[in-house]
Amino acid sequence: MNKKNKSLLKAILPWVLVLVIIGSIIPVLTNRNAGNETLTYSEFTKALEDEKIKEVTVKPQSYVVDVTGKYTKKVDGKNKTVSFSTLVPATDEEVDSLMQVIKDQGVKAKVADASDDNMVINIIMNLIPYIILIGGMVFLFKYMNAAGGGNAKAFEFGNSRAKLEKNEKTRFSDVAGADEEKEEVKELVDFLKNPKRFADMGAKIPRGVLLVGPPGTGKTLLARAVAGEANVPFYSISGSEFVEMFVGVGAGRVRDMFKTAKQNAPCIIFIDEIDAVGRQRGTGVGGGHDEREQTLNQLLVEMDGFEGNEGVIVLAATNRADVLDPALLRPGRFDRQIHVSNPDRRARAQILAVHARNKKLAPDVDFDNIARRTPGFSGAQLANVLNEAALLAVRLGHSVITLEDVDEAIDRVIGGPAKKSRKYTEKERKLVAYHESGHAIVGLTLEDANQVQKVTIVPRGDAGGYNLMTPKDETYFETKQQLLAEIAGFMGGRVAEEIFFGDISSGAANDIQQATRIARMMVTELGMSELGPIKYDSGENAVFLGRDYSQLSNTHSGQIAFEIDQQVRKIIDDAHQEATDIINANKDKLETIANALLEYETLNAEQIQSLYETGKMPETFNGNDEVVTPDNDDNTPSAPETKDNANPEDDLLDEMK
Repeated sequence: MNKKNKSLLKAILPWVLVLVIIGSIIPVLTNRNAGNETLTYSEFTKALEDEKIKEVTVKPQSYVVDVTGKYTKKVDGKNKTVSFSTLVPATDEEVDSLMQVIKDQGVKAKVADASDDNMVINIIMNLIPYIILIGGMVFLFKYMNAAGGGNAKAFEFGNSRAKLEKNEKTRFSDVAGADEEKEEVKELVDFLKNPKRFADMGAKIPRGVLLVGPPGTGKTLLARAVAGEANVPFYSISGSEFVEMFVGVGAGRVRDMFKTAKQNAPCIIFIDEIDAVGRQRGTGVGGGHDEREQTLNQLLVEMDGFEGNEGVIVLAATNRADVLDPALLRPGRFDRQIHVSNPDRRARAQILAVHARNKKLAPDVDFDNIARRTPGFSGAQLANVLNEAALLAVRLGHSVITLEDVDEAIDRVIGGPAKKSRKYTEKERKLVAYHESGHAIVGLTLEDANQVQKVTIVPRGDAGGYNLMTPKDETYFETKQQLLAEIAGFMGGRVAEEIFFGDISSGAANDIQQATRIARMMVTELGMSELGPIKYDSGENAVFLGRDYSQLSNTHSGQIAFEIDQQVRKIIDDAHQEATDIINANKDKLETIANALLEYETLNAEQIQSLYETGKMPETFNGNDEVVTPDNDDNTPSAPETKDNANPEDDLLDEMK
């Protein structure tokens, strides 16, 4: 029996028992002759004539007369008084005759009203249908709510959907890499625990705190930590749960949510993805949405209207603070905005340590090195990296999570799983190796370029290979020289194809896209071109993102648009020429790295640096602490041998040249 059938049985059983009890009681109540001897009419008249009847009670009814009483009966040779009952036809002749005989015999007689005895029974019998009807309706709605089918919550349509989170176990110690953000919200915890200290100083705690940041940076986790540290009721709801197809439902839910929260103050209300309901009013194609705008208006009033909401703190999270209504962000509502950004290298190492608490890691797994390889990763992505590493370790039968498992997990998060089954021709394989080596050479040569961390020709996703390059130092700003070096690095793969193969492929599509994006941003937004420090409209204010048609105005003429295109082309051409000069000057080094890629398929930063500086692979250690040097007479990597001990790659390269 499944859980659904068990719950149904538990719900039906009480009502079945009630019906059985009522059915058992009614016959007892209606059986007026229980414990009496039933006499026929002839026996009754004979006993009456023989003067054996001592007393009678006559109860006239509609069709018969109910006669009960006591008479003397000989039992075992002894006279014994026994109760009796009988029915007499309710005709005038019979009743008159009966009463006359009773009077003549001198029997003690009493006339009673039958309706007095049946009053309780009549009441019960009249109420039973209503009891069954009401009970059936209650059972039906309870079962529908439990099963979730049909209109399960027809009477709760306008009630708040906020869920009460009890005994939240998340603490600030579970939130790593967000020291400044935690300091901002610790005031909320102190206020909820000891509001008198703030009141004595005349300070008012912010009514609303808006957590702003990219996805996966820990905004919801930070809100849960506040609730766990304060140990107060924590109501959580998503912004999309307010809006319904019926106008006014969302506003009713906002009222009900704040009413419940005020009854349980002090407490916290957390609204996730508040931009779903808090977008600017009166924007978008065809004007605003009545239901969403009414919901937003009610939220504004509840947060700071004529009635205060003392003791209720509203936490909200969003990825798009720029589309929120200005009235929502003014002081008195969301007084404070906390920007939760992607963690830096030190914070990433701390986040990795938190997510590794319940995982078995090998001794050589260094969180600092992993943090260096994961620039721009959010907290959610770092958690995903360690989870993928744990899954790989289980799949490969490892007793602990090794550094190779973590390395593969990072590649999976960046580009997806390796597609080792994809078949490359030798020409394609060599093309990918030289393409990725071109990126690496430019990155190793230019001072302001990113550092090469890993190069692989193993296909992942739509890419035939990839080159992982990270900044030397994580900074908040990028200089013009750094951006130009980054564009030159993107051009390295295309230039390597042109120089070594005399042809170009579609593999550089994403490189060209990224280089063009950076170049256009330099011209139109950063003022890093001959057009000067002027911000030109990029046309990114789309209407469906909460903008109006009035904001979509072209701020430059056609001539300026032409000059922008010219400047973008000049930046790309200069970067392309710089990459060409670098690769022409380092052809031997590029070929060395490309041959190593063809042999080993994946190279890390130390191996690439050694090949660039010395022309050979570095010494490594195997699991037995033995030094392993690549076995090659000329100290340069070579391609793997084929089954017939032939090495066709050199001949193929000469042919392609």
